Amino acid sequence: MLVPKISPSQTLGPALRRALGLLPTVLYTDASEANVDGEPAAWAQVSASDDVQALLNSGLAVAVVGADDDLARVGEFDRARLALRYASASEDVSDPSAITRAAKVGINHAGAVILDLTAQQITAATDSAGVEAQGPSPLAALVRAAERQVVGANGPVRVLVELSGSAEGWTLGLLSRVGLTGASAVVDAGMLGVGDDCAGRLELGAALVAACGLSSDRTDGLVTTVVVDEQRTCLGVAYSNGASLAAALASGDGVYWSRKRGLWHKGLTSGATQALVGVSVDCDADALCFRVRQHSPGFCHRQTSSCFGPAAGLARLAQTVADRRVNAPEGSYTRRLFDDAALLRAKIVEEAGELADAADPADVAFEAADLLYFAMVKCAAHGVSLADIERSLDRKHLKVVRRPGDAKPGAIPAPVAPVAPVAAAIPEVSRTSIQNAGIRAALPGEKIALRVYSADELSESERDALLQRPLVDSQEIMRRVRPIVDAVRARGDAAVLELTAKFDGAQMDSVVVRAPFNVPELPDAVRAAIDQAYANVRCFHAAQLPADSAVETMPGVTCRRFSRAIERVGLYVPGGTAVLPSSALMLGVPAQVAGCREIVLATPPRPDGSIVPEVLYVAHKVGATAIVKAGGAQAIAAMAYGTESVPKVDKICGPGNQYVTAAKMLAQNDSDAMVAIDMPAGPSEILVVADATSNPAYVASDLLSQAEHGPDSQAVLLAVGLSAAQMAAIEREIDTQAARLPRVDIVRQSVPKGFCLCVPSMADALAFSNAYAPEHLILQTDSASDYVKDIVNAGSVFVGHYSPESCGDYASGTNHTLPTYGYSKMYSGVNTATFLKHITSQELTRDGLANIAQTVMTLAEVEELEAHRNAVAIRLKDL
Repeated sequence: MLVPKISPSQTLGPALRRALGLLPTVLYTDASEANVDGEPAAWAQVSASDDVQALLNSGLAVAVVGADDDLARVGEFDRARLALRYASASEDVSDPSAITRAAKVGINHAGAVILDLTAQQITAATDSAGVEAQGPSPLAALVRAAERQVVGANGPVRVLVELSGSAEGWTLGLLSRVGLTGASAVVDAGMLGVGDDCAGRLELGAALVAACGLSSDRTDGLVTTVVVDEQRTCLGVAYSNGASLAAALASGDGVYWSRKRGLWHKGLTSGATQALVGVSVDCDADALCFRVRQHSPGFCHRQTSSCFGPAAGLARLAQTVADRRVNAPEGSYTRRLFDDAALLRAKIVEEAGELADAADPADVAFEAADLLYFAMVKCAAHGVSLADIERSLDRKHLKVVRRPGDAKPGAIPAPVAPVAPVAAAIPEVSRTSIQNAGIRAALPGEKIALRVYSADELSESERDALLQRPLVDSQEIMRRVRPIVDAVRARGDAAVLELTAKFDGAQMDSVVVRAPFNVPELPDAVRAAIDQAYANVRCFHAAQLPADSAVETMPGVTCRRFSRAIERVGLYVPGGTAVLPSSALMLGVPAQVAGCREIVLATPPRPDGSIVPEVLYVAHKVGATAIVKAGGAQAIAAMAYGTESVPKVDKICGPGNQYVTAAKMLAQNDSDAMVAIDMPAGPSEILVVADATSNPAYVASDLLSQAEHGPDSQAVLLAVGLSAAQMAAIEREIDTQAARLPRVDIVRQSVPKGFCLCVPSMADALAFSNAYAPEHLILQTDSASDYVKDIVNAGSVFVGHYSPESCGDYASGTNHTLPTYGYSKMYSGVNTATFLKHITSQELTRDGLANIAQTVMTLAEVEELEAHRNAVAIRLKDL
């Protein structure tokens, strides 16, 4: 290899200095002038007065000392950090034998030896020896001996040759002689040039080719050139020759030799240029390596970063985070991390603690990956690249003086006195138990996949754990919601307007829009779709209207039951991450069918304070009397208690996030509100039962249809007797379909929180499903209808291959407002009866009262309720 030598007295042009910085090693004659912060490894000649320890600790890669110097002062250092210089003591300037013999001793004590040789000695040292000049030359023999001395991770001992005693200096011929032995040539930087500045000097590219003994086995003489990025990930392969190498070194860019077009300056037409970071030669001297900083869109002509597929590991993470820094959508979690330094700091501290607590190897790897992600976000936020981090690591590696390594005060918790065990204590659940082990969002480029478990490998407690939904800190949520509810109760419309401006970014003058509504024009296809869905939902819910009943329980005693609509109902239609006119249909149609006198619909407004046109159209169709332009807990509070403009309602129905649910629960439990709710609600969820007859694409599409609702949506697959190939097909479909979704960022978070449970039989699948009590249950089997009779707990069941959950969400006719979180064990989904109350009546004739009187009076006496007995007795006197 070529090693340029730089002296303080030299004046080097910027182009040459930059080009020299592309080589792996630079030797400085004055240690105080060494550039230890640059990319090349800095070597320097040190004198007796230099503090070698300080120099090495500052980042000097190798200290060069005379072989005759007092080695005691450097003997304590790693030999890989030392190079011994040997100058010829022989008066015969043509005999190299003495110096090569001495250097053979030196290779046992240092990581490199430098031989000062005259031109004649170089010639002699590189001439073959032995019988008929077939043996290795003295210099080649020294290199072979040095190569057998491997110095740890630094590789074999290096042999370098410096030319001395020659006014003419190095020639390409002498450089080639040295290069062919495997030794490196130390060349005074003043003898080198690049570009047009080569008069009387060696052109750097030609000198490099000669000094490395670079050769090609191709008939056209081109040298294979491997192109890598700053992390040494291979981007592709190109070709070089003397002309292209000279151009690359002179320009500092990626310049190659095209077999079709000749000199090729990468990216001049496409914009995908390269900044050259380093040039090196492989160990056999028949290939080059260009290390580059590749600019967008990438190295490959197909607009990708590499010809060999995407980067992996930290390199890929760094690319993703850098892209997210620029392109992360407003409101996304990644954007929050970039914009909220306190949140990012908290996550780094949290993940560092979890890594410190991890013990199982898989947990350690998982937690380390989490910490690295947040660390890379921190770096990207401050403009620090992965290459910057690696340079810092390399500099730390060069330190020879280490800190004590003690933790900072407060980092180690004070010892806690042992506590006596408590009888019947609750067993501690491992932090990485089955509920949360290995769960994290999939990063861009990573596979989006469910966790997979086998039923026959789970303990009973682990199976029960899978039945649990994600834990919600209900007390903390209630703590946040209660002040919102109290503010609306106390300040009415003013509080609703303030909270809507705060949470939805909408500045409004009024809270309520009353019917008739000014419905904007909708695209014909959208209007037709809503009309068809309305018709189907109305048809199904109208069929649910109960008939009045009358029964004569005994002669003269008639009991009746009849229904009446709840007069005032509030319908909550979520907004936020999606436009949901379907929710307005599913709530409004049964309320309309039931005959509710006042239908108040609440939905978050758009930033300009208007209502989503599709929701407004549905509100008109279902006969809503008012629309509250608010969402979240403030909308629930306004309907529950009423404000100056928001009518108070008797029952509130509709899905929502955890804050909406908390507000509904608070209102229901407050006797001042006098309001009922439809059901508690949690994140959307789906359970798919699939067997060998299932279509993998259908299975994946159904799972993703719920996973895209939100980060906490639950997607569960019960795989009945599926083979490894069938499972792989489903997993492949999930990843492929998910990657194409506009809401892929949400799916990356929700899918890993779901799971696949492999079970041996349909009976096992249905038993688990009934215990899980899903919101949506899909039976994707050929004989799906045969199993409906076995379903005990589910919000809604989708039977067969051609019954996607989406149909129930929009237009089949069933209602999509369903119990989640396992509440289908005791709650029904929204239906016509949700908006009805049932009243009973009884009518007794004189004979009827006479027939039942003794029974009633006897029971009243047993309960010692005399007024009850007397109400019958007083009438008997008149019979």
